[in-house]
This record gives sequence, structure tokens and C-alpha cells, in this order.
Amino acid sequence: MQMKTITLAALAACGMGAAMAQSAPSTSKVELWGVVDAAVRRTTNEGAEKNGLTKLIGGGMSQSRFGINVEEDLGGGSKALVHMEHRFNADTGEKDDTAPFFQLAYVGLQGPYGRLTMGRQWNVLFDVVTSTYSSFPYSPYMDAYKPELGMAAGARTSNALKYTLATPDRKWVGTLQYSFGEKNNTRSVQDHAIRVLNAQGAPITAGSALDVGLGHPVLGPKPRDIIRAAVTAVVDLPDDPTGLKGAVEDVGVGAMKTMGGFLRYSANGLSLGAGFLRTELPGGSDLDAYTLGGSYRTGPWYFNAGYGLNKFKPVSTGSTAGSYINYLTDRQILNKMWSGQTNGGFYGGYFEDGADKRQMFKVGFGYQATKQLNVGAHFFRAKQSGSSTGRYNGHANFMVLAADYAFSKRTDAYAAIDYTKISGGDGLVIDRISHARTRTGITVGLRHRF
Repeated sequence: MQMKTITLAALAACGMGAAMAQSAPSTSKVELWGVVDAAVRRTTNEGAEKNGLTKLIGGGMSQSRFGINVEEDLGGGSKALVHMEHRFNADTGEKDDTAPFFQLAYVGLQGPYGRLTMGRQWNVLFDVVTSTYSSFPYSPYMDAYKPELGMAAGARTSNALKYTLATPDRKWVGTLQYSFGEKNNTRSVQDHAIRVLNAQGAPITAGSALDVGLGHPVLGPKPRDIIRAAVTAVVDLPDDPTGLKGAVEDVGVGAMKTMGGFLRYSANGLSLGAGFLRTELPGGSDLDAYTLGGSYRTGPWYFNAGYGLNKFKPVSTGSTAGSYINYLTDRQILNKMWSGQTNGGFYGGYFEDGADKRQMFKVGFGYQATKQLNVGAHFFRAKQSGSSTGRYNGHANFMVLAADYAFSKRTDAYAAIDYTKISGGDGLVIDRISHARTRTGITVGLRHRF
């Protein structure tokens, strides 16, 4: 009832009363738009033999996508709006199989007293960084190498309500976000893990106590080890070394409950902003994410700096199979947010000795050398802590230098070089196949926007 009241109040605040009072016929417009981006990327220290890898990727500076925007004038300064966005891989023409068909899909109302949108949307962390202190002035970040997104709690949120209010001159903009948990539990993960245990001769239920010290009389290894492998397979982590990846369908653990907001100030070339988002994970853990930063534009120069903090508050590992599965599922979801080469990621630790805190500082600049040529550089410094054994405590440095040349307003070419270096505990690696701690990437691509 409380959320229903909040939603109705927001609808009223957006000016629906004024809009419904208008007798003039409404007008609407529909816009089809898109980005097609393809690049050749060369990286070092890939694979078990740490050989280099050269491939064509379906997005170097931007992920390829197309979308539909709809606006209907409701009168009285109010309008209805719809946004749908599908992402695909330009190198193969296929849908991005790690994401839903529509990565963004929302409907909303905008009026004199704000804007309310409902559906799958960018979260407030992504909003404030992109609009206030993004890495590059001509593209918020480089899609093939984006360390900042590893701190954004997934960047997108399903089942979300967002309410935005701005001053008429847009010097001040504030947004509140709330999303509903839907099927937000580990039931499907638990079912699979228990089936794996039973199939191997361990009659264990979710409520069964785990033997933490001795091996199982039939299985030999500890039931905890089998649960670890089963949960890893179900959550479908990248670079899964167990051989179970793909043995079962990727299990969606449901939409997660979130709440947070951001505030941004912008005037005379200066922009400052800060945001917070709490995410309730399916097993009962919480992830609190904070960000703050700013940028300054003067003439051809663009300077920016920012800070991000993620604090993981894990549910207890417990003494039963079910509680342990809950803990592992949340830990794996956190790793999907923190890891991945395109996120500039590194591992946080999958099990009980995993880290629970990550910080990142970022600083960079952009310079418009000519009307057509933009250059920029960015440096990120991450610190990870909280690992009980120290295996996952340490630092990571990320550096990227990029140049973009515009043939026209819609078509540009770009080249970039990036470098990653990780130090600290032996669990800190870029990926679990190569176990590399350093990697260099070179990307050259072409992009068209329509």
C-alpha cells in the first residue's frame, strides 16, 4: 500500500491533472535510432598458455544497439514517453546472449513537477557518473574497456521506479530510485545444487547440516566442494574451470530490490555529483554502492575525477546446505558485477575468504585537438580488502589512452590502448584461465550513429 501511494503521488506530481484537463488533441512522435560499432581488438596474456588474442568485436567504443523513442504531448507542459533499447553484437549480428532482448524498456510521464519512469532502466549510479564525470567527453566510456562500470552494481535495474526533479535551468538535478524484488530468491539454484548432491550419492536437503571437517563417506570430497561447483555452474560465471558451465541453463535469480538516489549540480562548465544505491541480493546479502565526483570543461579541455565504493554485507554461511547456497549465490552475483575484462574487472573471491570491500579512484582528461580529432586519457586505481586469508586483498591499476576522429556528425573512427596491472594476494587475477596479472589491449574501430 505504501508503494502504491508513493506511485500515485508521483503521477500527480508529474502534472497528470493538468494534462488531463486539456481538451486539445495530443500529438506524438516516434524516433528510431541506433549505433553500429565494430572493432579489431588485440590483447596479451589470454588463455591457459597466455598467448595473445586478436578478434573482431561487436563494439569497441560503444555497444551496438538500436532503439525506439516515443513522446506524446499531453498538453499543459506534460508528455508521455516510451524508451526501448535492444543491444546486439555487430561482429555476428546476434543478440547479446548475456542480456535480455531489451536491455532498457520503460514508460513514463514528464510534467512541470518532475519525471516518473517505470521499467528496466539505468540505475542511479550509472546516471550520475555518465551525466557528471564520465571518462570521455565524446563517449561516456569505452565499451571494450570500462573499469568504472565494475563499481556500478550492474548498471541497469529491472522493475524500477525512478522519479527525477530538476530546477528550470537544470543546475540542480535529483533522482530517487526504487525497484521491486521479483522471484528474488535462490530456490532454483538450491534445487540444482541439491540434485547434483543427490545424483552423486549424497542424500542432502536444503535443511541438512553440512560436515565442515570430514569428507563424505560416499563422495569423498566435502559436500561443500560439490555445492561450490554446482552453484558456480548455475550462476554461469565466465571462465568457469569446473567444466560444468553450460551443463544447466543460466538461472535467473529474479529482479533485485534496490533503493537509492543521486544529486547533481552543473553550471559554468563545472559539474559535481554524488549517488548511493543499496541492492538486496537473492540470498539475503546487501551491496551498498557509493559514488561522487566532478568534471570541468574549459575551451577544448575536459577534466574529470571520481570515487566509487562498494561494500558487500554477506549473509552468514550458516551450517546448512541451504544457507551455504544462499551465501555462495550472492558471492557469485557480486563477482559477476566486479569481474570481466570489459569491466576492467578482477576477481573478488568466490568463497568464504572473498573480499567484501572495493574502492576505486579515477582521474582523466579529454582534449579536442581539432574540429574532428579528440584525444583523452584515463587512470583508475582500485583497492580491494576484507579477504580473511588475504588472498583477495590488493590493488589494480587501469590505464587507457584513446583518440577519436569524426568523419561527420554521425561517423567516426577511433583507436585506443589500455593496460591493466594487478598486485596483492595470489587470488587477484584478471581471469581464472590465464591467471594473468597484467594485460595490454589495442583496439581500432569504426562507429556510425543514426
